[in-house]
Amino acid sequence: MRSRQDQPSLMRDETIEAHFWEFHDNHPEVYREIVRRARQLKQKGFTHYGIKGIIEVVRWHFATTGPDAAGFKTNNNFSSRYARLVEAHEPDLTGFFELRELRAA
Repeated sequence: MRSRQDQPSLMRDETIEAHFWEFHDNHPEVYREIVRRARQLKQKGFTHYGIKGIIEVVRWHFATTGPDAAGFKTNNNFSSRYARLVEAHEPDLTGFFELRELRAA
């Protein structure tokens, strides 16, 4: 039986994509908080910022203020998807994140 690491990267990336959308649908507050934090940084004069830094702050925010102390985890693999989603739907944040090519089309 093949392990997950043995699967072609396209299959892993499709799985990440599916998991991202499932997570996003179940936790829209994460997207809203990412957008809020990015706009906060932009108002402070930042023209670019790393999505991973924002994700870490959002993770901490929900861990310390959320109703569930155990909370949920925002998967690091979702950061590039969130950056793309924000830039696609928030015109004022277009170009705020450095986007690299995804490994899978």
